[in-house]
Amino acid sequence: MIMNIEQVMQYLPHRYPFLLVDKVIEIELGKRITAIKNVTINEPFFPGHFPGAPVMPGVMILEALAQAAAILSFKTDNYEPEDVGVIYFAGIDNARFKKPVMPGDQLVLKAEILRTMRGIWKYAARAEVDGVMVAEAELMATLRRKA
Repeated sequence: MIMNIEQVMQYLPHRYPFLLVDKVIEIELGKRITAIKNVTINEPFFPGHFPGAPVMPGVMILEALAQAAAILSFKTDNYEPEDVGVIYFAGIDNARFKKPVMPGDQLVLKAEILRTMRGIWKYAARAEVDGVMVAEAELMATLRRKA
C-alpha cells in the first residue's frame, strides 16, 4: 500500500512545518511501515541547528518516526480519515543516534509494532539514509479519535 502526501495528510493532523512524512512506500497492516521524509535545506530548524553546518535535530528524526508509526496504527485500527484525532507520545526508550542527517538526505522511516496493550502501542523504529541506520528507538504512543 502506497500513500502520497495528500493521503498522508488525511491520517496525520500535523501540518507545515511539523508534517515530517512525505509519502508511505509500504505498509503491512498490524506489522510494519516504511515511509519517506525528504530532508531539504528549507527545513525551518536548519538556520539555527547549526549555522554553517546544518544537521537535522535528533528529536525531529524521532518525531518523523512517530508520525510514520501513527499512520500504521490508524490504518491498522481501520480509522477512516474523518475519525482520526491525534496520537500522543507515551514514551521513548533506547534512543540512539548513529549518524547526522543533513540537507539533501532522504530519510527512510521504518516502524514495526511490537505490541499493543490497554490503548498503548509500542514500536521498534529506525531511520536510515542510503541504507545506513542513522537513528533508532522504541516508541510508545496512544491514539485518540476525534471527539
